[in-house]
Amino acid sequence: MHVFPVASGKGGVGKSLLSTNLAIALAQAGKKVVLVDLDLGASNLHLMLGLPVSKGLGSFLSSSGDSFDDIIVKTQFDGLLFIPGDTEIPGMANLTAGQKKRILSRISKLDADYAILDLGAGTHINTLDFFLYSNTGLIVTTPAPTATVNAYLFLKNAIFRLLYLACKRGSPGYDYIRKLEKDGKALQQMYLPRMAEEINKIDPESYNKFKESLESFYPRLILNMLENPQDTIRAQRLRHSCQQYLGIDIEHLGIIYRDDLQDIALSSRIPIITYKPDAVLSQAIYRIADKLLQISDSERSLIEIDNIDDTFQEADVEAQVDFESKMQYVEELLHTGTLTTGDLVETVKMQQIEINRIKKENQFLKAKLVKAIQEGFKP
Repeated sequence: MHVFPVASGKGGVGKSLLSTNLAIALAQAGKKVVLVDLDLGASNLHLMLGLPVSKGLGSFLSSSGDSFDDIIVKTQFDGLLFIPGDTEIPGMANLTAGQKKRILSRISKLDADYAILDLGAGTHINTLDFFLYSNTGLIVTTPAPTATVNAYLFLKNAIFRLLYLACKRGSPGYDYIRKLEKDGKALQQMYLPRMAEEINKIDPESYNKFKESLESFYPRLILNMLENPQDTIRAQRLRHSCQQYLGIDIEHLGIIYRDDLQDIALSSRIPIITYKPDAVLSQAIYRIADKLLQISDSERSLIEIDNIDDTFQEADVEAQVDFESKMQYVEELLHTGTLTTGDLVETVKMQQIEINRIKKENQFLKAKLVKAIQEGFKP
């Protein structure tokens, strides 16, 4: 079974939208798929699927007596099963190690070709562990500066978690990390590659275990809510940051443009690829699903650097093609009278407001960065 955890550094970037529609697209391709809502404490995928649910993972983990089979829901889509999360059971967002292992063990035994795990936003330790359960995790972000920064921080925390797990309790590497953790500022300023080098000096066994894990860790990026082709530069900047400061590379899985049709589909509780399969957004999801279908069972190591370059170039082309399709669609709406000139002017105004908001965020982040650099160079 292929397991694809879907994560994001922050909320509101379309992670759950992607998870739901991607699972449906894979099922439509004739695959057996299970969609798991692991955004524990804020579970809402059943709303996107238009399904009423009365129990979920919380019921399975509690003393209610529900078996794992009891909480599996058959959806209206052939080949797609759904496992709801649970917001009713107190403490669901703070699972124990045993509970996480129990959930993942049961998921791995399901008769399915693909498992899509929709994770909670942020860098909670449970989210990181679910993400690291597979080496093919998907990171969803938007071109907004805060979103790309949080995507980077998520990957940084994921790698630190790999390093932490590689060091056995009581080992020199473990003691070194614990010492850094006590000095939060020192830990925050330490580059991960440098930290790994220090552990290699004092604890080669732990370092080799970490290196082995890192070599099979290749997250894939999805850039969502684009407005124009120039937004793809954000993905390149994120990649460069990962190369320089984390010692990893990321593959670009694809781009998705912002589409107001999604809001209409969501309010109707109909997935967008069902509501309007020929929409630019829907076609982008189908394109990403096709790429996932091409991943072979034997893939266990980082893809070649040239191939990663190709994925970013391909995403740039996709952004240009989809933008032209989107503009053509707007022209058709204007000609048919479905969209008035006033509607278009109002849309442009709203986009200008959003652009100004993003500019302010960017200026704020730059100011914080300059301050952090200045403080870092104080004697």
